[in-house]
Amino acid sequence: MMETMEIPVTRVKRSRLAEIDFNHLPFGKFFSDHMLEADYADGEWKKVSIKPYQPISFEPSLMALHYGQSIFEGIKAYRLQNGEAVIFRPYDNLKRFNISADRMEMPAVPEDIFIEGMRQLIALDREWIPARDEYSLYIRPFMFATDTALGVKPSETYKFMILLSPTGPYYAAPMKIYVEEKYTRAAPGGVGFAKNAGNYGGSLKAAAEARAQGYDQVLWTDAFEHKWLQEVGTMNVFFVFGNTVVTPSLEEGTILEGVTRDSVIRVLREQGMRVEERKINIDEVTEGHRSGKLTEIFGSGTAATISYIKELRYKDYSMHLHVDGYQTAPAAKKILTEIREGKRPDIHSWLVKV
Repeated sequence: MMETMEIPVTRVKRSRLAEIDFNHLPFGKFFSDHMLEADYADGEWKKVSIKPYQPISFEPSLMALHYGQSIFEGIKAYRLQNGEAVIFRPYDNLKRFNISADRMEMPAVPEDIFIEGMRQLIALDREWIPARDEYSLYIRPFMFATDTALGVKPSETYKFMILLSPTGPYYAAPMKIYVEEKYTRAAPGGVGFAKNAGNYGGSLKAAAEARAQGYDQVLWTDAFEHKWLQEVGTMNVFFVFGNTVVTPSLEEGTILEGVTRDSVIRVLREQGMRVEERKINIDEVTEGHRSGKLTEIFGSGTAATISYIKELRYKDYSMHLHVDGYQTAPAAKKILTEIREGKRPDIHSWLVKV
């Protein structure tokens, strides 16, 4: 057990909590009263503090704006049925955050700042956790370069922050997904496995073009053949063929190692399902749909949790699925929800109490 880190706190004079309509919480639109901030300079983290949510000032020569040294994470806090506040698998997000930092040539954030800072911030703003089904407190840790100079090299200074945002369901309805063949998200040796801002900036045009055709997001394919499936723009993807669930493997480093992805794999295996992490080709999916072997497609992610996919479009072929008959995705979603609400034993110690 780590020692409790003493983080100085400046409280708001008046909470904005009463101004928020908790029955209408679009994703990422509202933020809690406080935020955490820490600075990296001279080889160490310093000036860790919790303060009122507010604008930050910076010079136009800020290196993050010019060279893209910026990473982030997505985590959620929930309210158990007994009223306790818990964070879902934050240590796994810390591990992934520092893997991203290493790939982007940025310093690691220590556990006491990331985990203990997050815990103290949520404890202060715990009333911002919605007490409704499928609602949660979204947690956004992020870090960016703060040197004020031009020149392509790693920054020597950085800022780490954590924001809290109460939110409802990210995708309330089943999704329509377009298989992307023109644009590329990631290639072996690239930064596809890192949760860096540029991955998302580079995905926006493909997503916009898909939306113009009536689709919610794209399913990325490999950079060479545009055949091997990677991930959906905001989540990992799963395909159900009878009693077997298949999800793209992490081996090539082109997709994000999702915390919710890992949670889904583990709970499905515990339910006796066969889950394969391997390369999967779009032709296998289309053939599975034509033969009737493909019964479900769904996505998983911190923001999206588990989202059903009702249509997958590849070239001129639209694969329509009957989400009302889904069994595997709802079972995984039910188990994860019950763990997060304290209705099912947390046998993996995924929940960290605030």
